Amino acid sequence: MVKMSDVAKLAEVSNATVSRVLSSPENVREETRKRVLESIKELNYQPNTIARSFRKMETKSILVIVPDVTNQFFSEVLRGIEQKAGENGYQVLLGNSNNDVEKEYDFLNQLRQRQADGMILLTARMKQEVIEEFSEDFPVVLACEYKEGSSIPTVSIDNISGARKATEHLINLGHKRIAHLSGPMEVILSRDRLKGYHQAMLRNELETDSVLVQEGDYSYEAGYNLMNKLCALEEPPTAVFAANDEMAIGAIKAAKENFFRVPEDIAVVGFDDIKISSIFEPSLTTVSQPKLEIGEKAMELLLKQMNFEELNRKQIVLEDKLILRQSCGFNKKKK
Repeated sequence: MVKMSDVAKLAEVSNATVSRVLSSPENVREETRKRVLESIKELNYQPNTIARSFRKMETKSILVIVPDVTNQFFSEVLRGIEQKAGENGYQVLLGNSNNDVEKEYDFLNQLRQRQADGMILLTARMKQEVIEEFSEDFPVVLACEYKEGSSIPTVSIDNISGARKATEHLINLGHKRIAHLSGPMEVILSRDRLKGYHQAMLRNELETDSVLVQEGDYSYEAGYNLMNKLCALEEPPTAVFAANDEMAIGAIKAAKENFFRVPEDIAVVGFDDIKISSIFEPSLTTVSQPKLEIGEKAMELLLKQMNFEELNRKQIVLEDKLILRQSCGFNKKKK
């Protein structure tokens, strides 16, 4: 089945240009319009007329799919989306998949049924071919997570680099036996952060004991339970890099209950810089993501798609920052 992206590739234009030729050809230069129409004819492309007609019936709403609405990280991303959406006359509909990929597929039907004009996905667990095929007919943006090799507009940070930075901070403090509490391996961010951890250990010629890498689900409870397992080892780690702040906070509570001092006996680093990270005792060293900006940029990309504008940059990678607090200590030490 010929897709819009096939036409765009042959005509050497963007998907947005093909959409404009089909919906409002008078707004496209004659030379470009002719090239697109010739490509459509050559490939025998049959546009989704139902989807195109829906695109003209604005609801002034956009749908945002969140994997876990209880995770504090997403509230700040949502604030950025809502702020930019409101400035442009759109309201935000929230869909919580609760980490259930089948629910994510159900939310796609809401867009098909014309309940929103576009969609921002803060999760990317659906099959890549499904999302890409869907994006042929409807405006879609991925934020926070991404799909490797995908042409879908995306806003994220470099999670491998951020994780490497966090792990190297612990190494620079003198730690050698460093554990990692990962997220679920079916999530690309979990794999990226694990990769960054391994890169830092390898770069500094430190061995990685497989028992020190434990898989969780990004929840406080997972961090607590996994840290209990690490504390029970004959040789516990002297430092822990958790793949998000909630697991890091759970890990600190478990360490304290096992009579380990943080950071004197075990140093802990998190990821995300959620609000409670600076309030918790000890305050959490963490990799800060520009959460508000991620939401704003994602909404800007979606607005451009809904307005059939050209996207000069489809993949936006924002800067993260290592925030130093009490959970690691501040002075170099030998462990």
